[in-house]
Amino acid sequence: MSQAMDQLSNPFAIDAARDERAAFIRNTYAHLAGAIAVFAGLLYVFVNTPAIRNPMLNMMVGGQWWIILVAFIGVSWLANWWATRGASLTTQYAGLMLYTVAEAIIFVPIVTYVYLMLGQPELLMQAGLLTLITFGGLTAFVMFTGADFSFLRGFLSLAMLVALGLVLCATFFGGINLGTWFTVAMLGLSAGYILYDTSNVMHHYRTDQHVAASLALFASVALMFWYMIQLVISLQGND
Repeated sequence: MSQAMDQLSNPFAIDAARDERAAFIRNTYAHLAGAIAVFAGLLYVFVNTPAIRNPMLNMMVGGQWWIILVAFIGVSWLANWWATRGASLTTQYAGLMLYTVAEAIIFVPIVTYVYLMLGQPELLMQAGLLTLITFGGLTAFVMFTGADFSFLRGFLSLAMLVALGLVLCATFFGGINLGTWFTVAMLGLSAGYILYDTSNVMHHYRTDQHVAASLALFASVALMFWYMIQLVISLQGND
């Protein structure tokens, strides 16, 4: 009954009045921008804080990265649950904030490698710019065409499970090198998620779910940024 009442008072964006739909989309992307800004700030602090940075690096070098990965998956699930099922706006924001912190933590080793070890912070700027350009292009495509990519859900879920399995195998068996082609494939997967999540913003979120919608988009952007960093590092090494 409560769900039916929610849908009456807060319809899906596609069914809402034009002004209400526009306000929902503005709120969603404003929260996305806020999450990205908080992520960048936290990441800067974490990378420049030895008490946080060094244990993360030690775990990666010591072959214990799978612990961080499993913890991240668990935290991501909890954060998404809070954001999508939270009865109060406070709980939804807690989910978004928890996920943002988790993303900042898991990015610490790769950003440390580029920023402090390679001494090439411009690679991070390049990866960030490429991510934003790609995200903007995919978003514009969905917005202008109004296409519904919800049919991708099964394929994306299966592809992500396969990718996660490969990553865990590479983590446990250090001799496995996934290579540049895996990075390119993951960029394609992240692009698929951006199409899927953006179309969900238009078709499958209620107008009161801007926090959950922004979390989904942020997850897709972060995934693309992670593999875009790996791509620019790989291309740099081939120069």
